[in-house]
Amino acid sequence: MIAITTKFHGATNTRGSRITATMGQSRATVPYDHALGAEANHAAAAKAIAQRRLVKGEWISAPVAGGWVFVMDTTGDRWEF
Repeated sequence: MIAITTKFHGATNTRGSRITATMGQSRATVPYDHALGAEANHAAAAKAIAQRRLVKGEWISAPVAGGWVFVMDTTGDRWEF
């Protein structure tokens, strides 16, 4: 099973708001786009790490404490990266 977890990080004195995505030992961080909703921002971070790891497929997402989780969907139901 392939899973991606994402987490929101609020702005600090030196960095703007951002989303961090983790897949295994790999991480990707993308700036938070305030023109998008929360789910779309987390999906963008998940897409960034999936593209970096060359993982393509359809994904199911769900909110969890502190972020979102994306799991590869074998039935072809949701996000396609």
